[in-house]
Amino acid sequence: MTKVKPFRKKRVMTEEQKQAAAERLRLGREKRLKDNPPQYKSIHPSVLARDEDDELNMKNVREWIKVQKDMLTAERQNVRNGIKGSIAKVEQIRGYILSMENYLKTGTWTDMFWGEYQQNPVTPVCIAMAYYDCGLPKRNIGTFYKDIARIWTQNDDIHYREEVRKEMKKSVR
Repeated sequence: MTKVKPFRKKRVMTEEQKQAAAERLRLGREKRLKDNPPQYKSIHPSVLARDEDDELNMKNVREWIKVQKDMLTAERQNVRNGIKGSIAKVEQIRGYILSMENYLKTGTWTDMFWGEYQQNPVTPVCIAMAYYDCGLPKRNIGTFYKDIARIWTQNDDIHYREEVRKEMKKSVR
């Protein structure tokens, strides 16, 4: 014979009791935060040092992870329904989530896009220059160069390549 657990009635509170309980909880949370602030041991110090108005601060990235996990749940449903391309989308979302979690741990953004929906491309920054044999620096379109303090554009590249060709011809002679 199985023992049946007795049914407990739900405690009914008046509106004043609910407000008093909510106030006690709020005061308790404030006291706990003041006495024992969160340590964030798993978050990289460079991420913690970012201001609230910075796009890549911890709070924003955590929200982006939450949004992407919701999208992942919906996309997995599409995989079960057999929708074409949904498997690739699931893997892309999983990779982006892993990239954001890695950023929180290491402080290094490794993905080519950023934002809640990966809507913003990352601008590469040149940290070590490469040079042609003639001595002119090699440059890529869309990369930020510190020596000229701007992003290299298609228009810059057209004129520059002509200059490099002339210099290469001179150095061969």
